[in-house]
Amino acid sequence: MSDTTLFEAMQQLDTAEEFLDFFGIAYVPAIVAVKRLHILQRFREQIEAGRAELPADEEGQRAHYQAWLQRAYQGFVDADARHEKGVGVFARGGPHSVFVPLSEIFK
Repeated sequence: MSDTTLFEAMQQLDTAEEFLDFFGIAYVPAIVAVKRLHILQRFREQIEAGRAELPADEEGQRAHYQAWLQRAYQGFVDADARHEKGVGVFARGGPHSVFVPLSEIFK
């Protein structure tokens, strides 16, 4: 990884696919295409929760980040995203109906 630190290299990554490739994690593109935001959100949560256990050396840090990303990805492979606590898009209640009278539409 030349003169770039792990942290600097990670800052250059934008997509879930880039993170998965960077850490050498095999993935199914169709799954990532649907759940990319959830995976990245879960990865961020893993980082925040485990920040205190990060080793000082870059090799150890890389192993931790890789394990956290693998866990984040695998969690959405093994489970239905609607039952995961990822991004809040599925946290809303059931469908709601709203009545809008025609008189309001044609004002």
